[in-house]
Amino acid sequence: MTAPAQSGPAAPVLEAVDLHVEIPLPMGQLKAVRGVSLSVGAGEAVGLVGESGCGKSITLRALLGLLPVPARVTGGALLLDGVDVLGMAERRRQRALTDAISMVFQDSLTALNPVMRVGDQIAEVPRRRLGMSKAEAHARAIDLMDQVGIPEPEQRYRAYPHQLSGGMRQRICIAIAMSTEPRVILADEPTTALDVTIQAQVLAVIDKLRVERELGLVLVSHDLAVVSQTCSRIYVMYAGRVVEAGQSLPLLTRSEHPYTDALLRSVPDPDATVERLASIPGQPPMLVDVPPGCAFAPRCTFARDVCTADPNPPELEPVSVGGSHTTACVRHQDIDLASGAVSAFVAEKEA
Repeated sequence: MTAPAQSGPAAPVLEAVDLHVEIPLPMGQLKAVRGVSLSVGAGEAVGLVGESGCGKSITLRALLGLLPVPARVTGGALLLDGVDVLGMAERRRQRALTDAISMVFQDSLTALNPVMRVGDQIAEVPRRRLGMSKAEAHARAIDLMDQVGIPEPEQRYRAYPHQLSGGMRQRICIAIAMSTEPRVILADEPTTALDVTIQAQVLAVIDKLRVERELGLVLVSHDLAVVSQTCSRIYVMYAGRVVEAGQSLPLLTRSEHPYTDALLRSVPDPDATVERLASIPGQPPMLVDVPPGCAFAPRCTFARDVCTADPNPPELEPVSVGGSHTTACVRHQDIDLASGAVSAFVAEKEA
């Protein structure tokens, strides 16, 4: 499956600007998100990728105002149609965000109420939020189940979550997300634990709805191959920061940050004969005590003293004059990451 053609970037529906999220712990403040900026326009699909623990999911939750206690936003702006909702009263802010944004969670089994029929779970939001009658909400739920590709929706309406497969449960979660008529969908690793065939089907459902309804989509994944199938732009996160961003194909075929390059090299290539997959040595830093300079430097084979000379983390800068491809590597002009970084899925996208 290849990413559908998408037009140039539209005016952002949702935009985070220099967003910071902290979590108080007994040993200090854990800086989970450290100055993340990203945007998504109507009908646009953007990906947020990185290792587990790099801040992807908590960034997504911050966008919807669903941070777990005691995490909180400590800085930055969150713009909805250009208006900073962080300055609103809490009730008004939450209403504005939930009216415009829906979320598809990672684990469909825990996201769904195990003792409630799946159809009733889809119909609940239209009744509570859109003021529909019971009959109208039932009809809407059936229609949404049909749109997300659930066969025999009238019969499936009365099923409980445990009676459905993982792929069907995830389609139910997508239908619930769509029931509020959102303008942006946040998808937090929606294909986790699904086999590759079902992964492709779930991604196809999400992408079909994005195109038909001109939805903005933010897709979170640790899998570059999954993101490459759907997203026109990619943000790469490490240690709570975006370290590289740009259009999907240039970023995947010509990465300009050693971390992105390392992620690409760790993707299995079914056409290559290797005894052992490449891996990234070491562990991500503990963000209570953030190391100076580039947080990836202790794990980077290209690191030099200049990478940690400045106590502040390197800022994103354009790879070329006027280009949209940016990187937070201070040595990106001195090192060549092109050789060997293009895996099979990237080559397929080029063809």
